[in-house]
Amino acid sequence: MSPGGKTRKIVITANGPYLVSGAVPLRREVAVPNDEGDPVEWREEEKLEPAEEYSLCRCGQSENKPYCDGSHLRAEFDGTETCDRLKYEEKCRRIPGPELELSDAEEYCAEARFCHPEGGTWHLARHSDDPRNKELAITQACNCPSGRLTVWKDGKPVEPELEPSIGLVEDPAAECSGPLRAKGGIPIESSDGTPYETRNRVTLCRCGHSKNKPLCDGSHRSAHFKA
Repeated sequence: MSPGGKTRKIVITANGPYLVSGAVPLRREVAVPNDEGDPVEWREEEKLEPAEEYSLCRCGQSENKPYCDGSHLRAEFDGTETCDRLKYEEKCRRIPGPELELSDAEEYCAEARFCHPEGGTWHLARHSDDPRNKELAITQACNCPSGRLTVWKDGKPVEPELEPSIGLVEDPAAECSGPLRAKGGIPIESSDGTPYETRNRVTLCRCGHSKNKPLCDGSHRSAHFKA
């Protein structure tokens, strides 16, 4: 609940913006790369003044990003929600390791690339009897903004503690802006009123090009999206 008493929520409108209620904090966040250009940590750049309610551009064409300015109407934006409604557990595959198990729901991939360094999170999980590999696998999976990757220890998921908030992702190594990083289990509701599975980490498309709307599929990179 927000200080004003409204429930935090993101509602997807038909061919229109995301309606955010409950004074959800909004921040610009940078995926900080290593020397090879793969992100390794998150850095907060700017905290925007949150309103009790606000609308965020979903078509990618607003002149007032990140906020909606009605450009979706002029552009006749097709924001049809095409992702399936299966739960994470129904779509992920499991990669066993000696100390950790890794689950991977590839459909959620936003091409954030936190999973690339040091041989990749999959390699690290498979060799998690090495303490350094184990630590890196946990760090990389927890930095995955979409929640595609989750590490499991002793049968329980290892999840980062995230404040309910929305990050406006910037990806300097890819020379583009990224998705909306919805964190902390904010409920997301379809334009038809159906709730999506509530998850700690979700990436929502804001470039308008995803083929897996409302989720990001990495299309912002090929579209060279700039916010």
